[in-house]
Amino acid sequence: MRWLFWLLLVLALSIGVSLLAGSNQGYVLIVRSPYRLELSLNLLVILIVLSFVLLHVLLRFIHYSRRLPANVRAHKTAQRVRDGQTALKQALHAMSEGDYETAEKAASKALELGEDASISALTAARAAHKRKHRSQRDYYLAEAERLAPEASVARLLAHAELLLDDRQYSQALHLLQRLEKTAPRHGAGLVLQLKVQLRLGNWEQALALSQQVQKLQAMESWQLREFRLQALQNMLQRHASNVDALLSFWQGIAEEDQQRLTRPAALAFIRAGDGDRAAELVEMALTREWDSDLAALLGDCLSTQPQKQLQQAEHWLSQHPDDAALLLSLGNMCLRLGLWGKAQSYLEASIAVQPKVAAHLALADLLQQQGQQTLAHEHYQHSARLALQAG
Repeated sequence: MRWLFWLLLVLALSIGVSLLAGSNQGYVLIVRSPYRLELSLNLLVILIVLSFVLLHVLLRFIHYSRRLPANVRAHKTAQRVRDGQTALKQALHAMSEGDYETAEKAASKALELGEDASISALTAARAAHKRKHRSQRDYYLAEAERLAPEASVARLLAHAELLLDDRQYSQALHLLQRLEKTAPRHGAGLVLQLKVQLRLGNWEQALALSQQVQKLQAMESWQLREFRLQALQNMLQRHASNVDALLSFWQGIAEEDQQRLTRPAALAFIRAGDGDRAAELVEMALTREWDSDLAALLGDCLSTQPQKQLQQAEHWLSQHPDDAALLLSLGNMCLRLGLWGKAQSYLEASIAVQPKVAAHLALADLLQQQGQQTLAHEHYQHSARLALQAG
């Protein structure tokens, strides 16, 4: 309806002007001696209007001409921004789809077009890393540092992650220590540093970092628990050469973690020569919950009370008569006590339930001591075959 209104208005004005001009008999006389110019009033009005229109058009043209270079530059800049954004989106989509070649090319193009140097360069670096192009990866990382020095946290984090994936642990740790100075208590940085310390075997530092990560809740609790247990287990092995240091360290471990570390702790105490402590740990764990792998350690715990240890194991055998690991442990206990007949019975029963290298070797040694060379040789052969199958 609006266009109809304007059409009617223009028609009405046109008719009004036509009627006014048709009835207008006026004229204009311009005298400049010795010249005399006489014009009709209608023509003069038309000339004035046309002059105004021409002057307006001329001024607009001059203004447009003066602004033309700036407009061209603005248009090119806007087009460059649009192309850069499109290239960066393409790179991110390609990365998520695993098309690393396309991702690297698109991210490199976005970087050349000036689109967010940090994101573009780091995306290109990740894509180049996935393609095993180490020199290109390092180039993009250098470009990220040069073009976006303010985004140091993202760059250091990404660079350390790529080095960790490349097993360059010392270099990754150096970068993460720089990151810690720039951004203290950075959750993702601490998680990466924890992983690096574990790879380097720095168990004390890993334990300290696990506490910081736990406070920040920067990692899934189950994964953090596994990392902490890994560090604790290796610390137990490290202290196994000194029984006093081992006991002191063990007593400093939380009870919840102790229950999960019974086996490595028992092995450490056995290695340290404290068979009583190892037997105590294993027996307490088996009382809480039966575990065949732990039962297999009973025979390696050199207790100062072997008879009592044997009685406890035989009590468990009444509850678990077909446990091959327990039968093997009983056989080893009887061997230490010189109960040759019982030892042979237990070892043969263990083999009957589940043949194992250790059971065949123990029985072969026993038979050889008794002068039964042929049977001993057969069991040595069985142990060798089982070892080859396991290998």
